[in-house]
Amino acid sequence: MLSYLLNSFLSNFKVIKILKVILIISPVLLISIPTLAQEPTHTFEIGKENFMLDGKPFQIRCGELHFARIPKDYWRHRIQMMKAMGMNTICAYIFWNFHERTPGEFKWDGEADVAQFCKIAQEEGLWVILRPGPYACAEWEMGGLPWWLLKNENISLRTKDPLYINAAQKYLAEVGKVLSPLQITKGGPIIMVQVENEYGFFADDAEYMGLMRSAILDAGFKVPLFDCNPPYHLKKGLRDDLFHVVNFGSNPEPSFKALREILPQGPLMCGEFYSGWFDTWGNPHTFGETEQYLKDMEYMLKTGASFSIYMAHGGTTFGFWAGADRPFKPDVSSYDYGAPVSEAGWTTEKFFATRELISKYLLPDEPKIPDPPALNPTTTFPKISLTQFAPIFKNLPKPIVTENPKTMEYYNQSRGSILYRTTLPAGSECKLSVDAVHDFGWVFVDGEKLGVIDRRKQNYRMTIPERKNDAVIDILVHAMGRINFGPEVHDRKGLIGEIKFTDVSNNLIQVNDWQIFNLAYQDDYLNNIIFEETNTKSNMPGIWKGQINIENIGDVFLDVSKWGKGYVWINGNCLGKYWNIGPTQTMYIPAPWLKKSTNEILVLDLLGPEDPILQGLEKPILNELHPEKDFTLSKRKDVILNINSIEAVQTGSFLNSEDMQTVEFPNSVNGRYFCIEILSSYSKTNEAGIAELDLLDKSGMLISHQNWTIAYVTSEELISENGSAENAIDGQTFNYWHSAKKDKTKFPYFLVIDLHENVDISGLRYVPISGKNIGSKIKSYKIYIGNSI
Repeated sequence: MLSYLLNSFLSNFKVIKILKVILIISPVLLISIPTLAQEPTHTFEIGKENFMLDGKPFQIRCGELHFARIPKDYWRHRIQMMKAMGMNTICAYIFWNFHERTPGEFKWDGEADVAQFCKIAQEEGLWVILRPGPYACAEWEMGGLPWWLLKNENISLRTKDPLYINAAQKYLAEVGKVLSPLQITKGGPIIMVQVENEYGFFADDAEYMGLMRSAILDAGFKVPLFDCNPPYHLKKGLRDDLFHVVNFGSNPEPSFKALREILPQGPLMCGEFYSGWFDTWGNPHTFGETEQYLKDMEYMLKTGASFSIYMAHGGTTFGFWAGADRPFKPDVSSYDYGAPVSEAGWTTEKFFATRELISKYLLPDEPKIPDPPALNPTTTFPKISLTQFAPIFKNLPKPIVTENPKTMEYYNQSRGSILYRTTLPAGSECKLSVDAVHDFGWVFVDGEKLGVIDRRKQNYRMTIPERKNDAVIDILVHAMGRINFGPEVHDRKGLIGEIKFTDVSNNLIQVNDWQIFNLAYQDDYLNNIIFEETNTKSNMPGIWKGQINIENIGDVFLDVSKWGKGYVWINGNCLGKYWNIGPTQTMYIPAPWLKKSTNEILVLDLLGPEDPILQGLEKPILNELHPEKDFTLSKRKDVILNINSIEAVQTGSFLNSEDMQTVEFPNSVNGRYFCIEILSSYSKTNEAGIAELDLLDKSGMLISHQNWTIAYVTSEELISENGSAENAIDGQTFNYWHSAKKDKTKFPYFLVIDLHENVDISGLRYVPISGKNIGSKIKSYKIYIGNSI
């Protein structure tokens, strides 16, 4: 095994047997770049001050990119971009669900050939840090966990539950078969492997982390193993037999200070240094703060700290793989991330600024950073009209008949849509109610669209009008992507819980059997639907078909701004999801997926297009919002606060600090609503913001954010940046709620959280804003808790 730490570091790693790899190295091979995996030619270990490569201090300059988000034909190009930006290492997630889509059936070829991805990195002179999970997050569906785990209603994910552990161990064993031969100990490029991912966000179970560590060791990995967490969760699940790195987006000094509390000796490393942030539907595109990013990177370069830029190149979440943040905020398919290398692999201002900065800190014996590779060609095509249409309701698969409708997973369906159909007896107006809909449920009465039940609003009731005859009720539920963060990864899709029809007296209306139609939109379905020629628009869900003629092959951005909501396929390749509310209005089509002359395109639209036209653009549209097109309108309800009758639980002031601060109330208070009244901030203007708010239970433990929603906020920035109030309760500290910057609202500001259940609250934990909005930190405040506010 490689040495984790030198002797003075052994106190933190207790009883670990450390054997240093002794290799015979030719003087010709002493340059610190990887060579093709044949036999050991290099050593890598963790010293008491530095990472050590071939016995010399080695500062890891890493760029994260995900092979699953890049067409295989472009893997080498994107890896060359990393080298041209000054990176000496790349970091790669492995998404479990990308490789084991059916239990026991693993895919490691084609677009899933991670071994080839690592070999290309080695050929290009880069080392590899592997992040195999089993959980990843990464705005990827269910955080990379396979959907089929949820078929068992009793499973507990990311715990010691044998149902989960056994499946995870089998997966990691397969990872070992494919990738353990590519470790540096065997002449390959892999120098470190991560265990789990940001587990402190989820739980505090060191035994579970030990099981995951053992599974990776059993899979044959001998290189150093490490874990990562944000600074406020570093002590959760802590183990002495793992190396530790810290994740942050800005201000490295306090984060490394927190890391030093659990890592007294050894090199410092930021495992995820955020270059930007991901986008969610209905919120502005995130460009990232280049000035702050460069300032923080230079701090690490000067002090010798290692880092991994997340993301160095984001790419695209093709197919149905985009996940969702909490509280339920579906992620867009573009994973541009505001990264130095754009979604399409283009250089940016941030790329050249990064390259220039790193050039200043190269060691004397390091080779000059190579020039970036040529950009891939682009193309365009004129507007085309799609005139073939296949209505969903005319192309239904064979139904499943049941008395008790279940979730999508119960019917062995992974993603897409699911249609629930029943017959409602004639009668007067009644109410339809369900425990929950995951994620959007369009209700039809005798084929006529009545309305939509929207998970974002958590209003799961709808009025069904009077019926003179028995009526067919259809509920078409569409899954937008499973939540990839927190306990909400247990995100089953479809109708959740009991489905009821009740009359005006709240009496239950009996309905007969339900029919269930699985609409996964896979090849077996798409290849057998029947299209009709049409010259008219339709607001009914369906699939449109057309042809695009292209003479000059190149990357192109598909303009879908005239369409509603759905998916697009080009020559059988799913480009991902679109939604007219934005921020993205285009979809990236990589050139390798196009053919010269005729290309078949399919567009699933659940809402119906304004005009069924498409156009190929040379550049993307990443930041065009249309809240007026949201089918449940994103405007918050007008609320009159009723706090005058409630006594403040706490009145006080936060310190003018970037550190997390905890407030303990004199006594626990029970209530459903939590309100913070912000009386002043440390800003010279009237601005205020919060990176994250947590609440503490009677025992001082964190209360789960599951089902929390924002009931009211006085002001939020939704134009110049994503300063949505939901950012204050999403578990992420890099993004934040910020008051609107151009309105004339003045203090006080109110932020009200609906916990959706009565909870005993003993205190709060507040994470201030950092970066360019650092002055918006809260100063004085009041706290209110009650059953109505």
